[in-house]
Amino acid sequence: MIRTIITPTNTDVHISIPLEYVGKTIEISYLPIDELENKPTKGLRMIDFWNTISDATATKIHENVKQMRNEWERDI
Repeated sequence: MIRTIITPTNTDVHISIPLEYVGKTIEISYLPIDELENKPTKGLRMIDFWNTISDATATKIHENVKQMRNEWERDI
């Protein structure tokens, strides 16, 4: 894995891909560091996460949690 932090001087950034990555699927992303640093980490509520996952995924998660709770509560 190669990871680096840059400060671009214009809208174009050119990269060279290492030979061992040629032919492989790679991920390239960018994210402003100040957005990470200014993100609140305390005091988050469930409503702050609204619409971060799809309704279908949320339903599957709720069903899974319900099943786990039922299994936990059963007599062994």
